[in-house]
Amino acid sequence: MANYRLLTFNVAHARGVTPIHQGLRSVDRIRKNLLKIAHLIVKHKVDIVALQEVDENSRWNGSFNHVAYLSEHCGLPHTAMGLTNQRGGRYPLNYGNATISRWPIVHAEAVAFGNRPMGEKGFLFVETEVAPGKRLPLVNLHLHHSSRKQRLLQAAHLMKFVRNANAHRAGHWVAKPIFCGDFNNPASNPDATAMMLGSCEETDNYTLLPKKGRTFPSALPARALDYALLPQECKVLHCEIVRAYLSDHRPVLVEFSLG
Repeated sequence: MANYRLLTFNVAHARGVTPIHQGLRSVDRIRKNLLKIAHLIVKHKVDIVALQEVDENSRWNGSFNHVAYLSEHCGLPHTAMGLTNQRGGRYPLNYGNATISRWPIVHAEAVAFGNRPMGEKGFLFVETEVAPGKRLPLVNLHLHHSSRKQRLLQAAHLMKFVRNANAHRAGHWVAKPIFCGDFNNPASNPDATAMMLGSCEETDNYTLLPKKGRTFPSALPARALDYALLPQECKVLHCEIVRAYLSDHRPVLVEFSLG
């Protein structure tokens, strides 16, 4: 039976904990903050990282691939980028969700919930080959921050995608999909989280983590926005909200075993 450590983290374009827009941060400050994120990944011996609000090539914070930079400095060699926002021209802005893994990512699909060139949410579905012929499916998501209606529509879109993937791709899976990311629910009404948990439990017993605690804003957390949903095949060994001041969110770390 093998143990795995998963970290989900909205890195807020690597601008750090301050509310200053990333376009007003120097490239040197952006790189230093990414290095701190890489050190956090190493410190916690993470195997799979799910990132939200991460840039592939954006003029507003250095015009370099943040995912490749993190991969290089945290020692996890395999990456998948799921762009949900793409704008070229003289001021390129390309960002979305990404996964960095210790093991090969053998399949990846990115889905944006709309077609705007900026401000769009979405998810990245990957299959990581954790052993020969054995794939661990993971959904890395980012839902709408202010509209309950949009969050529920997005969650329904995601679950339809996963049902189709389950019907056509599950032969090599070692477990039902893990879901993680920035759910953007208000704590008083966890609408999309509750809907997704209910949908997942139609086919498996899922655990919502963390069971308590808040992740946003990182300086004085008042809201629980970031979660992981684990299927019953994943035996939870440990979960914590990591005290870190590298983004306006705090990361969530989950350790689980998989036989």
